[in-house]
Amino acid sequence: MQSSASTPQEYLDSLPDDRKSAINELRAEILKNLPEGFQEEMSYGMLGYVIPHALYPEGYHCNPSLPLPFMNIASQKNFIAVYHMGIYADEEILKWFTTEYPKHIKTKLDMGKSCLRFKKADHIPYKLIGELASKMTPQDWISIYESRYKNKRRDV
Repeated sequence: MQSSASTPQEYLDSLPDDRKSAINELRAEILKNLPEGFQEEMSYGMLGYVIPHALYPEGYHCNPSLPLPFMNIASQKNFIAVYHMGIYADEEILKWFTTEYPKHIKTKLDMGKSCLRFKKADHIPYKLIGELASKMTPQDWISIYESRYKNKRRDV
């Protein structure tokens, strides 16, 4: 479910009451822990945390007019989602997260490549998501992005 909100506050205001608290808490943990250089904005109809053009002028290879995406949170139809590109791109972060998750939450981890899905707000490990947000600096993400993704589409 992509939102048509143009600002993070407009997005938050548009959420149903049963999701508003969880998204606000996730947002607070991410903002508290996200390394300096990332910027919060609406990205793909979700709350996004991106590397702005001021730090990475080339932007996202799929659409260079967009800043380089890193992390998003969203209220989807049946779950709350956290999208984290680093967990998909860095095996050490993935291993760390999958090892730490059961120490925080007893439910089974519902995860896609970069998507963490939480059907119930009380199953969200807020502090762990905050710690996940802190694991990669903008420069770390740029280095991984450039080495693994940026030029792959051009080579095909």
